[in-house]
Amino acid sequence: MSTALDIQTLEAAATWYVQLKGTNPCDAERQAWRTWLQASPEHARAWARVEKLHSQWAGLPADVSLTTLAGGRARRREVLKILAVLLAVGGGGWLATETVPYQALMANQRTATGQRRHVRLSDGSQVDLNTDSAMDIVFSGQLRSIRLHRGEILVRTASDVLGRPFVVQTPQGTVRALGTRFTVRCGPGRTDVCVIEQAVELRPLDNPVQVVRLDAGQQSGFNRQQVGPITPAPAGAGAWSQGMLTVVDWRLADFLAELGRYRAGVLRCAPAIADLRLSGAFRIDDTDTVLENLRQSLAVNVRYVTRYWVTVEPA
Repeated sequence: MSTALDIQTLEAAATWYVQLKGTNPCDAERQAWRTWLQASPEHARAWARVEKLHSQWAGLPADVSLTTLAGGRARRREVLKILAVLLAVGGGGWLATETVPYQALMANQRTATGQRRHVRLSDGSQVDLNTDSAMDIVFSGQLRSIRLHRGEILVRTASDVLGRPFVVQTPQGTVRALGTRFTVRCGPGRTDVCVIEQAVELRPLDNPVQVVRLDAGQQSGFNRQQVGPITPAPAGAGAWSQGMLTVVDWRLADFLAELGRYRAGVLRCAPAIADLRLSGAFRIDDTDTVLENLRQSLAVNVRYVTRYWVTVEPA
C-alpha cells in the first residue's frame, strides 16, 4: 500500500481536529469522530499526522495560528488555509515531504465545499468552478491552459485572436477544446469529461498517441494510460453551475455520494436502502432541505449525529 495519504483524508482529519479542539464537543460528536477514526487505517494515519502538526503550531506567530484555527471550525475552506499555512512555514515538516497534491492548496482559483465560482478569463472564455475545486490559469503566447488540480469545472471557450489552443490539463492527461462548452471532473486517478456543445479531444498523459474525440452529447473518462468507452451524456450535465443537481433513475447511495460533495462532513447511506431509485432536480445550495425532501418522498429517516455527521437510513 502506498505511504501517501490522499488530500481528502487529510482534510477530513484536519476538520475533525479543528472541530474537537476549537469547541466543547458533546459526547455524540466525540463518538462520531471515533467512528470515523476506526473506519479505515488511513483515517488513523491521517489523524496521527495532524496531531503531530500540533507541535509545529506552537511555533507559529500567535496572530496566524490562533486566528486561522478559530476561523477554521468545521469548514473545509478554513482547514485548507491551515494546511497551506503549515506548508508555507513548516520548513521540513511532514506535509512538505508527503506525496499529496499540495498544488491545490496554493492554486490561484479555489472553491470550498458547497461553494461555486464564476471566472472570466482574459481571452473572453469563462470557467465555472464547482464545489471543492482548485485550478491555475496559465496563459502564454502559445497556449491557453487551465491546470485542474482537483474538482470540477464547466468551460465555455472563446475564439482567440492569436489562434492559441485551449487545453485543460489534469494529472491524468489533457482535454483540448475544439470551440466548445464542456465539463471536466478530476478525481483520484481519473478524469471525466462531458461535452455539451461541439467537441473536445482527450489525450492520456502516458499514452499521448491515443487521441479520442468527444462530440456534443457524449462523455468519457481517462486515466494516465487510456481513455474509457464513450457513452451518452447524462441529463442535466453542467446543471450544477446553476445550483441544480439533476438525476434520472439514480441509486440512492450514488445520489447521496454526489450530494455529499456539497456539504461539509460525512453523509452516509445505510446499505439496506442503497438501491432505492430516485429522479428529479435538487437545489445543491440547501442540502438539508434536499435531505428533508428525501425523508418525505422515500420514507427514509435522516439521522443527524452532528451537523457534520449524517446518516440516511430506513424509516
